[in-house]
Amino acid sequence: MKNIPLSPIDHVFTGAGSYPIEFVFSYNSQIDEKRLVSSFKETLKFFPPLQSKLQKIDDRYWFDEDQNGYHIEVVSSNVNFDETENREIFIDPVATIEGEPLTRIRLTQTPKGSVLGVSISHSIADGFSYFFFLVSWARTFHANLPARQGKSIIPPSHERTLLIDASNEIEKIYSQELLANTGLFLGKKRSDIHRDKLIWETIKFSSEELKSLHESAQKECEVRLSFNDVIVASLWKRYMSQWKTDTDDHMTYISCPFDYRRSLKDFPQTYFGNAVTLATTPLSYENLMNAKLSELAILIRNSIASINEKYINDGLLTLGGLTKQEGVSVNEKIHVCHPESGLLVTNLSRLPVKDIEFNAGPPVKYEILTPANRGAVVLPGHDGIEVRVCCPFD
Repeated sequence: MKNIPLSPIDHVFTGAGSYPIEFVFSYNSQIDEKRLVSSFKETLKFFPPLQSKLQKIDDRYWFDEDQNGYHIEVVSSNVNFDETENREIFIDPVATIEGEPLTRIRLTQTPKGSVLGVSISHSIADGFSYFFFLVSWARTFHANLPARQGKSIIPPSHERTLLIDASNEIEKIYSQELLANTGLFLGKKRSDIHRDKLIWETIKFSSEELKSLHESAQKECEVRLSFNDVIVASLWKRYMSQWKTDTDDHMTYISCPFDYRRSLKDFPQTYFGNAVTLATTPLSYENLMNAKLSELAILIRNSIASINEKYINDGLLTLGGLTKQEGVSVNEKIHVCHPESGLLVTNLSRLPVKDIEFNAGPPVKYEILTPANRGAVVLPGHDGIEVRVCCPFD
């Protein structure tokens, strides 16, 4: 790959405030740094977008393969993972702008083991792709280790052209059309997010609490609800009541990413990139506060169930047309959730964390550091789930 065009949804994650995907993983033993670096470079042969920079050609961005398109470093620290709440010291954040590496890796050797920080531009990868790469990297690391039987890498698909319609001709795009076709919002230009102002909250649901919450909601409706429906509904009411603002329409919005690798006909399930759209549900603040949990869960379930091939394609056409009409800079005005009265909830409760193993045992702890204001991520917990919520600055 010399260069490849970004898809319409990839473009949304460029520029200021573009939400790089970032995790840190803590290990009880030290990782062999030389082997880690060499296996990383070997894995890049299968994932060329990870060694690229943005290049603007005509009316869109392209990934330009560059030997300086990634940065990997090994540092030492006297501070162990558990000894600081400032986990940002273990990450080297990417900036999704022209001329900057779109992948940054930092291995920190501490007295008690290693901490691996991985920052990847969201223009390159969604959550599935991010962990697809990490698991592949771990497999490469083990490939030639004595007494270890490494698994081979599953080749990823890089067919971004499947999501690009070159004949796209849309006369004009309005913000309401963007919301209707994509679940995204067009507003003021996003600003850079200052990490020192982020407020993170953690909510833990034990297996018993999840079961009780789900059973309580399910008793009140005939529609079969998922655990995710109920969790998202509870977060919607909880945080909108905390973040209430006097917006013009007094509306609130809950947004959930939908991965369409398995639902879009003839689309490769190993696609490496962004294969997501958003299911966004609006509701007035008054109705939200008065609604039962089951009623909110049904609204969320129906919004997710309404996503079909037409919705996905219409969304790609709308985003592509908007970029073509206004230029790539318009994507810095697109928000994945309503910037004043919305919440984005991403479910990553089935992460293959144990597979991200580099001969130092599986990670004993990990943490998401993606700077996404008004975002919540559902993660696997010790007994149940853990929700990490990134709260508004004010």
